[in-house]
Amino acid sequence: QVQLVESGGGTVQAGGSLRLSCVASGVMYGVNAMRWYRQRQAPGAQRDLVAAIDTRGNTKYSEGVSDRFTISMDNDKNTVFLQMNDLKPEDTAVYYCLLSSGFDSYWGQGTQVTVSS
Repeated sequence: QVQLVESGGGTVQAGGSLRLSCVASGVMYGVNAMRWYRQRQAPGAQRDLVAAIDTRGNTKYSEGVSDRFTISMDNDKNTVFLQMNDLKPEDTAVYYCLLSSGFDSYWGQGTQVTVSS
């Protein structure tokens, strides 16, 4: 059974930094890619892609974070990181990790990031 455990969230002031981690266990068929999503706490808010990385190191970022966030992955440990710098109040959200393995995808439980102005 695949399990994802995120950590590293918290409350910081605007301009601060946080590093999120997501550790996957129970992966049987290898990892294709790992992604970070976020969901703001507003009625009807969707879960939006923030950054993605595949096992070759190819990365993708959503608009507005590419110059502040960096995604990286430790393939051997099935762990993905999201280094977030120069955080802004609009980055406040629950951040979720998604792992793609074979034809399946698995979500973590989420970690709260709060940025105060």
